[in-house]
Amino acid sequence: MKSTNWIILLLAAALVGVSIRLAYALNDRNDENEKEEAISSATVSTDSNSQTNEKALECIMSRTSVREYSSEEISDSVINTILKAGMAAPTAMNKQPWAFVVVSDKELKKAFAEKMPFGKMAGEASRMIVVCGDMNKAIEGEGRLNWVLDCSAATENILLAANALGVGSVWCGVWPSAERALAIRSLLSMPEHLDPLCVVCLGYPKGKPVPKDKWNTANIFYNRF
Repeated sequence: MKSTNWIILLLAAALVGVSIRLAYALNDRNDENEKEEAISSATVSTDSNSQTNEKALECIMSRTSVREYSSEEISDSVINTILKAGMAAPTAMNKQPWAFVVVSDKELKKAFAEKMPFGKMAGEASRMIVVCGDMNKAIEGEGRLNWVLDCSAATENILLAANALGVGSVWCGVWPSAERALAIRSLLSMPEHLDPLCVVCLGYPKGKPVPKDKWNTANIFYNRF
């Protein structure tokens, strides 16, 4: 009887030992799985970031002026996304000295085409965005002309966002031409505190526009001239 009890105790101890070893093995395996998952997740994240970076650079490099448009209309949601991108631009002292006029009226677009020397495509555009400086928001004194820089940055964001969304665009300059500014003011019944910087014509492009290669190392200097 005593020998039987000893055998039972030995078997129980052996089972406990096996259980402990199995538990450690399972923990090790779980740790390995967690490490593999973490590595896999990090790899996926890196790949995703790499793809995002490539898309961003591709959007910048493929942007080009588009002057011929199809008859397809741009939706309000796309225009709003483009405007949000414009307003995400950097701005001195966060003044955000800009105002955007979205033009969709056909007759008004034709009038723009007649008034703008290099804006004949306006009549065929689906929409136009007139980028204006708001002098009520502009910096006072020496930094007042920063509105031009801020609104230019917003315009570039508009062009890039349009390109990312498959919309063609072209920047038609207004500022600093007093004659062009007067024409735009008249067409839009613009209040005195707004100064038009440019007009961006927007439309889905006809064909596949090819961007110009503007890379030129002769324009680059390091440290000093």
